[in-house]
Amino acid sequence: MERHRNSVTETPLNSVRVQRRSKSKSYRQSIRSCLGAASRFGLTPALTARRLNTSRRAPKIHNITEKVNPEQLALLVKKEWQLSYVTPLYQFRHTQLKSYSHQLSAFIAAEKQQGLAVEVEGSNGNFKVSLSVVEGMAEADDDAETVLIQIFSRPQFARQDEPQRAVWSGWLTCINGSPEYLHSLPEDFTCLPLFFSSGAVALTSLVQSWFQQTFDCCFGSLEIGYTSLQWLMALWTNCNTESAIQSLKMIWTLPAEPPLKITYTVNGPDAWALWSGVRKDPQEESNGEEDTIDLDEVMHFMQGLKSHFYRHFKLDLAAGSLDQVSTALGSAKCSGRIKISNSKYMISTLTLLTECALLKMPI
Repeated sequence: MERHRNSVTETPLNSVRVQRRSKSKSYRQSIRSCLGAASRFGLTPALTARRLNTSRRAPKIHNITEKVNPEQLALLVKKEWQLSYVTPLYQFRHTQLKSYSHQLSAFIAAEKQQGLAVEVEGSNGNFKVSLSVVEGMAEADDDAETVLIQIFSRPQFARQDEPQRAVWSGWLTCINGSPEYLHSLPEDFTCLPLFFSSGAVALTSLVQSWFQQTFDCCFGSLEIGYTSLQWLMALWTNCNTESAIQSLKMIWTLPAEPPLKITYTVNGPDAWALWSGVRKDPQEESNGEEDTIDLDEVMHFMQGLKSHFYRHFKLDLAAGSLDQVSTALGSAKCSGRIKISNSKYMISTLTLLTECALLKMPI
């Protein structure tokens, strides 16, 4: 196998193919600095030093269209999003979204007048903002309702009667958030820790800046770590019996000069056969309760994939880094980019990502 920056490897046929607003200045400074010092929520830094759960519920089909507006749902799936985490919002009210839309529109216009807003390619530069509630997304009683943010603008040479089109989208959500953490928050705080954005980086920066100034929150990048990528692989593969994943694709980077990029593709039935081999007996493990997946099963699954690759190519993937995983249900990159391709299983994915966001927060 030659070493290229982007090489695709396959194994033989019939096998696996290769600023919180407050009454005290010191309080604002402590929050905005995003330090892990004693939190004003009464929590210690140890809360966010925890690891991901070692056991989680196996994905089940959710006919989410029965609860969520299909038009809104269509805006959330089949698009690649950049992930961020955001600390709890101070005095945020879901009933004030219309007012927030006007405020954010005015903020972007003011920044543009000062020359601070970068023009969006193909847009006339006049932006209108819409914030709306995505009802029905919340799973647990403590979850706040998801908020969808859209920025509209007319094409640069469009007629005045031509409708505006969305040039930027984002959403804030919390799915099955940690009850321990959510119960510790004072009443004035709303926790929507997971922030998705798609569009011009300049507009993302402006939206985050407005939220930080208005609700004294703090944004930060949310990468998808190696363990989380493994979890997504296992959760998506576990759905194979109900929704054939067709293939499991991984992109690895091995240390070399130049770095060796490997695309490792596994046929859906082969991935399922390997996963079934490492799964514990659900009836024996659950004792009649809901089916769960344990971390040791996920790790054995990954080890089986690595061992198979090594047998064929004598390359140890453990020496490299996993950059991306994808199936027909979605894709995820270590840089924090995610695409949800099937709404029926998105709750399991969002539960994992919510957990990642809560653990990443410095407070």
